[in-house]
Amino acid sequence: MTRAPAVTAPERLGPVGFGAAPIGNLYREVSDDAAAAALEAAWESGIRYYDTAPHYGLGLSERRLGAFLRARPRDEVVVSTKVGRALDPNPRFTGGDDLAHGFAVPDDMVRRFDPSEAGIRRSIEDSCRRLGLGRIDIAYLHDPDAYDLDRGLAEGLPALARLREEGVVDAIGIGTNDVGTAVRAVREGDLDLVMIAGRYTLLEQPALAELLPLCTERGVGVVAAAPYNSGLLATDEPAAGAHYDYGEVPDDVLRRARDLAAACRRHGVPLPTAALRYPLRHPAVRSVVVGSARAGSVRQNAERSHATIPEELWSGLRDEGLIP
Repeated sequence: MTRAPAVTAPERLGPVGFGAAPIGNLYREVSDDAAAAALEAAWESGIRYYDTAPHYGLGLSERRLGAFLRARPRDEVVVSTKVGRALDPNPRFTGGDDLAHGFAVPDDMVRRFDPSEAGIRRSIEDSCRRLGLGRIDIAYLHDPDAYDLDRGLAEGLPALARLREEGVVDAIGIGTNDVGTAVRAVREGDLDLVMIAGRYTLLEQPALAELLPLCTERGVGVVAAAPYNSGLLATDEPAAGAHYDYGEVPDDVLRRARDLAAACRRHGVPLPTAALRYPLRHPAVRSVVVGSARAGSVRQNAERSHATIPEELWSGLRDEGLIP
């Protein structure tokens, strides 16, 4: 394992990070060339924070990210991955795919919940191997609520803290879609970061009531992932066929998204730009992580992260009851 830079990873995130689930063939097959082009677009746009996980394409996302980063200066990059889902060879592999879990890859591996210290150490070692890196900057405990939340927090958080003490990782946190899980983790662990996906966005803000104030109080940084709510807010006019929360969009949610789009148009701001900028307004939010396997979309996201939004938009959305 190599030594971490003197400036900690949470201080080096930047306003937008590259979410690497799409280059793990999320929902559809992505060629190696397209994945490399998306990563290159992120680098050229100044993005230096890259988030991945073994879960994303059964290791494909980590392998593709690692191949790209080998030619980049290591100390300029912040890499986060996730632990708690170990990958084992699938003894029943017969040529099937992993689309039941959302990834268009062969299901030659299986996920196994293992938040034990031994399991987390092995997960970090496996991720370092797939990524071709000597260290991981940030390790998030990944969705323990999907398996056994009590065990995940009781075993996983202390194990991560020991890895941080040893310098194996620079920073630790939890990555989840569930606000209650994140709140428990902040209260019960000694975290540096919380990655909350889809729960603090322009469309919905359940993290605002308790999680964000708690993180501010405890000095825990927040990484707001999935600012487009799985794609619903990624276009100027939300479409009925868009993904929402990794599934179909309910009618009432679609209506709300279209109301947001109409309000943004009245203020001359594209909906995706407002959606990406909105989480960054909260002082607890250190970065917004958004994923794409399309180079053009990656460049757009980087541009949106630096866009100037008129204060009248936010006040107008508040007046219309569209944001708190």
